[in-house]
Amino acid sequence: MTEHTYRQFDADIDSIRSAFTTMGGLVERQLLRAIDAVRYGDLRLTTAVLVDERQINQMQVESDLRCNQIIAKRQPIAIDLREIIGVIHGVNDLERIGDEAKKIALKAQHFVDGNLPIPFDAVLRMAEIVADMLRSAIDSFLRQDQAAAESLIQRDVEVDALRDELISLLMKRMSEDPTRVSEALSLVFVVQSLERVGDHAKNIAEYIMHVVSGVDSRHPIRQAAAGQSS
Repeated sequence: MTEHTYRQFDADIDSIRSAFTTMGGLVERQLLRAIDAVRYGDLRLTTAVLVDERQINQMQVESDLRCNQIIAKRQPIAIDLREIIGVIHGVNDLERIGDEAKKIALKAQHFVDGNLPIPFDAVLRMAEIVADMLRSAIDSFLRQDQAAAESLIQRDVEVDALRDELISLLMKRMSEDPTRVSEALSLVFVVQSLERVGDHAKNIAEYIMHVVSGVDSRHPIRQAAAGQSS
């Protein structure tokens, strides 16, 4: 490629990185609003989350189109190609985090009186960890920070443990007070959505590791076997 073409390609890469970061910031805001909607039973926040969802969906479409255009026009290889594919996958995970935020926000209608079946502190702890994982995933992707991505992946274990703890607590609450089954079950769904958000943040971290190292950490056993057979 000529120097002029290289500059154009660098600009293309910068544009999809910027779009990813912008979309990530919007999804983070959507998630925080969804959590507060449930915490305070605030349906105005639910409405704001639904408005954000439309913009996030549009950004996903635009990002996919831009990435595919770059691949077709520039025919990138090696780390450049991995980064573009990583953006495509990462944007998909961001959009799915937005879907989970929407599910969480819609549960706020069950708590408009502020009467939650269990103290919200435990749920909030899980939500804060998950939101921090998302924030770290976006930042690590922008900086191509493999060490930060690896650290983020380890936090998923903590999220899974909190999910199990909270669901057990809510099941106990339902058995003790059948009149709170509906509210408790709604909070179970919130907890499950938060866990999925953590999974999607972990996915983004794994894409970062693949971009930087060229190794797909999602299937290490298969890759090891492939290496031994070659």
